[in-house]
Amino acid sequence: MNVNSAENDPLSQELLRSVVDVARAIFGAAASSVFLLDEERHELVFQAVSGQGEDMLVGRRFPASTGIAGWVALSGEPMIVDDLTRSAAFDRDLAESTAYVPDALMAAPLTHGDRVLGVLEVLDPAPQSRSSLDELDLLALFARQASVGLRVLADRRRQADGPALGRDDLAAALRMAEDLRRLLETSA
Repeated sequence: MNVNSAENDPLSQELLRSVVDVARAIFGAAASSVFLLDEERHELVFQAVSGQGEDMLVGRRFPASTGIAGWVALSGEPMIVDDLTRSAAFDRDLAESTAYVPDALMAAPLTHGDRVLGVLEVLDPAPQSRSSLDELDLLALFARQASVGLRVLADRRRQADGPALGRDDLAAALRMAEDLRRLLETSA
């Protein structure tokens, strides 16, 4: 899925909003965001935000080589940073420009095969979520599920002869997020 198709598609926006809302709830975080990679401009674009900054960040762009989100997008690897004051990858100036500077974060790539579509980031997760390999695995799993949802939407949109993308497709993607939330509630 490219940035332009996500920006102009209400179903994609609803899916991404659901992803950031559920990620924020799962990890008890102050905020969560999805960045999509604009490969032509080599930028990451805020596509959905829940919590701190949600009113002003959607659509904002920054170089894909910047900050932890940039590192995750370039490496394709998830990351947890408990103390951002000690992280060389953290771009404090960029964070300050968003009007919210987190103390800790978790980030995972949104991938399709070996291609990175973007990054799912969770800011200031609850302390019990920090530094836990299990939590990082959970975030990476959730990011992979979100990626699948995005790819389904994009693939359906590209099928010129196929049926138009309908509510059933969106409902399936949203059920995926809700099932994960319920699974986490029952295991807690």
